[in-house]
Amino acid sequence: MTEKDRSTSLGPLELTDGRWVVGDPSGPKGYWVELRADGLYQHEPDSEGQLIPWPRVMLGMLFTLGAKYPARGNYSPMGMLGGLPGPWRGRGSGYLHMTLRHPYEDWVARFDRHPRFYGGTELVLFEELLRQTVQAGEAHLFGDPAWLGSVTGQLALLRPWSARAIREAVAEARQVRQRPRDEEGSPGSS
Repeated sequence: MTEKDRSTSLGPLELTDGRWVVGDPSGPKGYWVELRADGLYQHEPDSEGQLIPWPRVMLGMLFTLGAKYPARGNYSPMGMLGGLPGPWRGRGSGYLHMTLRHPYEDWVARFDRHPRFYGGTELVLFEELLRQTVQAGEAHLFGDPAWLGSVTGQLALLRPWSARAIREAVAEARQVRQRPRDEEGSPGSS
């Protein structure tokens, strides 16, 4: 994986053809989730897909890899094998789990994993990014390509070792905000 690839992906989250997606969109009959300005868009084979507007997302978001509901933790053995060389490469799915409002329901979005290996630190950083952003009521920021690109670029290069360091790294990266034009020294501001 090149430095450029690393700065445009974080576990199953990646920038592909100018779009931020979770999962591998390259398969002809695959599952993947596109992060749009208007919400999460679940792409499914033989379906028009489903749009979940950002304001419906509440109470956090997490993901599992390999099994929809693994017995222990968030990653099943099959989920981790999918990134290793051999017959399991690129096989398996992941799932984004969230609670939605209006109407209230638990919702799970499936995505196909990439053939590349997801490092453990990448997965934990991705999960913490989901958790903190939704918990802060800012799920809509996932639909802002500039914000997500900046945050992902910062986090993808880090290798924090403790839970505290992971929380702090994500909190610091999330503080990136687009400044309004008049603060950037645009014409007419002084």
